[in-house]
Amino acid sequence: MSRQLAGSWSLVLGASSGMGRACALALAGEGSNILGVHLDTAERSGEIAELVSQIQGYGVEAHFFNDNAASERGRARVLDGIGPLAGDGVHVLVHSLAFGALAPYLPPGETLTQRQMDMTLSVMAHSLVYWVQDLVAAKLLPTGARLFALTSAGTTRVARSYGAVAAAKCALESHVRQLAVELAPAGVSVNAIRAGVTLTPSFLRIPESAELSEYARSRNPHGRLTTPGDVAAAIALLAGATSSWMTGNVIGVDGGELLTG
Repeated sequence: MSRQLAGSWSLVLGASSGMGRACALALAGEGSNILGVHLDTAERSGEIAELVSQIQGYGVEAHFFNDNAASERGRARVLDGIGPLAGDGVHVLVHSLAFGALAPYLPPGETLTQRQMDMTLSVMAHSLVYWVQDLVAAKLLPTGARLFALTSAGTTRVARSYGAVAAAKCALESHVRQLAVELAPAGVSVNAIRAGVTLTPSFLRIPESAELSEYARSRNPHGRLTTPGDVAAAIALLAGATSSWMTGNVIGVDGGELLTG
């Protein structure tokens, strides 16, 4: 049975856990070689090695870079590393960077600082633009490439500690629309995937995560929460599309959560 991404290269930002990990495995399952960027301590080296082994088990190549995907120097180092590997360029880019400040804007208690707000927007939103700019400059974004960014229902809903992340997700969706228009002449599609509530490590850091997850589970028509595998399966399917006509969208992958929540 042929695999729709056989021989291609996928670049997954935030590849070591949660959504990014699931996407790396799903894309590998469709025959894509994986370039993973993650930022982890030495304590997780065994887990990363196991993930690389799992990916290679699909008969594809896997090259992981432990670096800061949200910094200019980190991007430069990774691009230097992937250039000789992905000769035909990066066919799929998955932006799954989930590192931001979780704090309310106002008292009582500790409140969000300007530095935290700027960092959250830079990592979770603006870095998508910078990666695309650098891939284009390096001639590593070929015609027909498929770009995905992960967003959430936080763009329209409020949780007390989620303000900065929600703002980043709004900015991220705006960047997706702008990039979709500018990349359309090259046949490159750019879409945001709006995942339902998913028990990833980043979600569990939200102080209200238990309350939010229980509410989502009780209201989801499927009777359960979204899983990283649900999101990864959708991205793997869309990555194999032969047309760039689906672009600039926010695509819900939540089992109908937003319809009844």
